[in-house]
Amino acid sequence: MLRDEAVTPTLMTDSGHASDGTGVQQYAWRDAWVIAARGDYDLYSITPLADALADAIEKHTKVVLDASGITFADSTLLNLLILTHQAGPLRVAAPSNQVQRLLKITGVDAYLHVRDTVDDAALA
Repeated sequence: MLRDEAVTPTLMTDSGHASDGTGVQQYAWRDAWVIAARGDYDLYSITPLADALADAIEKHTKVVLDASGITFADSTLLNLLILTHQAGPLRVAAPSNQVQRLLKITGVDAYLHVRDTVDDAALA
């Protein structure tokens, strides 16, 4: 896409932000519904992301998790990604270094549809 053709995605919803900076934003991009997560995700902070993914999988034919803003993730996020992938068409885009490492160490990167960018994931 040429720079002149670039379109900024329109923010559709914002699940708010916890005091620790964790937040979930959602928007339509190309043929996909994108959920942009940022902050730390563990047992105590996963609920907004889990709710957003569950709702998106029910309503959309293609869901992309923009994982570029995730600064910490443990097995709670890993479990959520696996369960969401089993429920519908999930793609993980631009995973942060921490998420990449978690996916690679566990071998889940071979199971999930992981792409370098949101555009790649939306077009896949």
